[in-house]
Parts: sequence; C-alpha cells; structure tokens
Amino acid sequence: MRVFPRFLISIVFGFAMVCLLHGQEPVVSASNTEGLFKSSDPTLQANKMVVYGIYRDLLEAGHWELADKYLTERYLQHNPNAASGRAGVVAYFTQVLKVKPKPIANTLKSEIVAVLAENDLVTVLSVSHLKDKNGAPYTTTWSDTWRIKDGKADEHWDSALKQ
Repeated sequence: MRVFPRFLISIVFGFAMVCLLHGQEPVVSASNTEGLFKSSDPTLQANKMVVYGIYRDLLEAGHWELADKYLTERYLQHNPNAASGRAGVVAYFTQVLKVKPKPIANTLKSEIVAVLAENDLVTVLSVSHLKDKNGAPYTTTWSDTWRIKDGKADEHWDSALKQ
C-alpha cells in the first residue's frame, strides 16, 4: 500500500519539476507603444523620436534611402553581422538581407516592451518570437541601444549573435 502513494507523490513531484523547468512567462508588448516614445524632457524626447524614426522608417518600412536622416556617417555598429558606418549598415539591410521598401505606417507594428532613455542613450526592448530545438514557439526579449549625437544615431548595440 505504501508503494502507490510514493509512486503518486513521485509522479506529481516530477510533473511539477518539469513545469518549473520549462515554464516561462511570455514576453508581451506594451499596450501603448507610441506612449513609450514620449518624455517630458525635451532632449530625451528628441532622442526617442530619432529611435522611433529608425524603427518605423528604416527597420519596419525598409526605407534605407532615408538612413542619412537618422544615422551619422560614422555610425558605430556593435552588431557582429553588420559593418560600421552608415553605408555598411545600409548595405547589410539592402544587399545582405535584401530588405525591400514598403509604405511607411503611421504607427509602429513592432511589439515594443519598453523604451528607456538616459543622457544620450535610448534602449528599446522588444518581443522576439523564436522556436526551441523541438520547434515549439516561445518569446524572449530583444534589446537595441543607440547613442544619439546631434540628432542622429551615432552608435548601436543589440543582442545579435554572429551568424
């Protein structure tokens, strides 16, 4: 009689451990993405709007011909897959990734979790949808940080790994 309760306890404990090991709260975007790009500080507001333009016009709509509006010529790139310099980043998106322009939307489509601005840095946290080794979908957080100089992004960091 004692074997059955121990067996049952072992099954319940094992199931609980599997749930704990594989459990994850999904990353979800903010309900008011546009509001994340607002600041009462005029400098931080201006910096956030540069990053907003990068997201909307360049990353989402693929209008890399507008890169000079948002990126300095020297644009330092810490992503291991793209070269530094505005020309290098434009080449990466247009020639390597072969991004084609589409209409620029009025609002962002990206799933933004948070936008943090401090001094000359703006960081955007966004939802990244991936699949595990078994093909099961999950979410995690992607991060991009830009250093803004004279109204343009001059340096960029993200969480990319070398491809």
